Formats: sequence, structure tokens, C-alpha cells
Amino acid sequence: MEQYFEDLQVLAELAEEESDEETAQETIAKYNELQNQLKQFEIESMLSGGDDSRNAIVSIHPGAGGTESQDWAQMLWRMYMRWAENHKFEAEILDYQSGEEAGLKSVTFEVIGEYAYGFLKSEIGVHRLVRISPFDANSRRHTSFASVSVYPEVEDNSEIIIREEDIRIDTYRASGAGGQHVNKTSSAVRITHFPSGIVVTCQSERSQYKNKESAFKILRARLYQLEREKKAEKLAQLESIKKKIEWGSQIRSYVFHPYNLIKDHRTNYETSNVQAVMDGDLDAFIQEYLSSERNR
Repeated sequence: MEQYFEDLQVLAELAEEESDEETAQETIAKYNELQNQLKQFEIESMLSGGDDSRNAIVSIHPGAGGTESQDWAQMLWRMYMRWAENHKFEAEILDYQSGEEAGLKSVTFEVIGEYAYGFLKSEIGVHRLVRISPFDANSRRHTSFASVSVYPEVEDNSEIIIREEDIRIDTYRASGAGGQHVNKTSSAVRITHFPSGIVVTCQSERSQYKNKESAFKILRARLYQLEREKKAEKLAQLESIKKKIEWGSQIRSYVFHPYNLIKDHRTNYETSNVQAVMDGDLDAFIQEYLSSERNR
């Protein structure tokens, strides 16, 4: 990039000396391209953590508030799916439970791509929405909350050992959409890990085997995260992240009414371009978070 910049300087001088408008426009275009490369390089240079290069397992859960919060959780899910799509990452649903009227009760999905976890770890915490409710006949303003958890994917190897005597596997009939098959077979899987108290459920697939495989993938990721926190003696920090999904604990606020503003309360970065963010344009928020963590 340094060499590229030096070449641009020569090109710019040539354009000025010869009053060549075409060369001047070419210089500007290449300079903007260099700026984008530099921005991407700066972000990647911040991703030096041991797990940053891994795939990410993301879970979203609505807070109290019924349909309002469930709809907000689904909006967040769409936002992250669009972000993944924009970055050419694959996204695979591991578990999805739809809401009763609208939205979702919970969703867990995997984002597959280089540095997926490094980018998405900035999203861990409570997200708050303020808007005129589409579900309120009186068009009143409502506040909704949803929590986002992000874990690095762990391969099925010796990194995390799950002993048979430490778990209980239950199967049951999946709920929600799925037709007659869902109602007649016990394809959903629940794994309870006794030592940690972690409970994982998966019911997005029709195959019990696939649901079991996905449940173990989520369990390994959560156990790995827990073990990593213990080794780093960061249990206090872990508990501070797991705040109640309510007032005062949010990491980011999304205000759709009476004005448009999305603000990250950790970095104070904000933007009024609400639509772009909800369409997956999260890079500025991610970069600000990574910069603030590096400078701590």
C-alpha cells in the first residue's frame, strides 16, 4: 500500500504538470480505492485475538414485551444476515423458534467466513429499540430489548471434551411451522450439560440427527467460551455482559421515533442513517468498537 501511494503521488504530479483531466480522475479513483484498502487493513490488524479468525455462532433472544420484542429480535436477525451477505459470508440457521404472532422467540445461526467471530464479537450485549409500534392500534411509542450472544465455533476435537455422563439428551416434537412431519416425530433435541448448567435446544431441521449435531456444535462453542473466560480470569466481565434485558443495560440504541439515530453507548459512535444499518451496514460500529478495545 505504501508503494501504491508513492505511485499515486507520481501520477498526480504528472496530471498536474500536463493538465490532464483524465489522468487526474484516474488518480482520484485509485486514491479512493487505496483508502478502502487501508480501512480494511486497519480493521484486520485489530483482529489479533486467538479466536478472531474463527466462524461465529450467534444467538438472539427477545426481552420482556411479547410481540414487540420478538419482532425486534427478528429485525436484528435480518440485519446480521444482510451484514453476512454483504461480506460474502455464509449464514446457516442452527435453531429457530418463531413468535406466536410475529417475530421470533429465539434464533441461533452460524456465520461462516474468515474473522467472522472477530467482527461479530462487537455485537455482544443488549440492543434497544424505540419506535412507533406497528402492533399498537393507538400508534404509541414503544421500547423493546433483545440480547445478542456471540461465540467462536469450536471444532469437534480435543479442545472441548464433553463426557457422556455429564449430559442428558432429550428429544421432543418440534413446535412451529413444519407441517405434519413436525407433529408426528420427535425431531427436536435438547442437551443439558450438568457441570455448567448450560441447556441447548435445536429444532430447525426435520432430521433428529442434524438437530443433535447442531446442538452439540452450540454446546461446544458455549463451553469453550466459558472455559476461555475462566482461564483469563474474566468471570466478572462475563457477568457484566449478561445483564438483564432491560433499561440501562443496552450497548446500542436504535431510535426510529421521534427522530432517526443509532448510537453505540460504548464508543459514542452514532449515525442517523437508520435504514442502511438495518440493511447490514455495521462496519463503522464494528471498527469503532475494535479501535476502542485496542486502545484500552
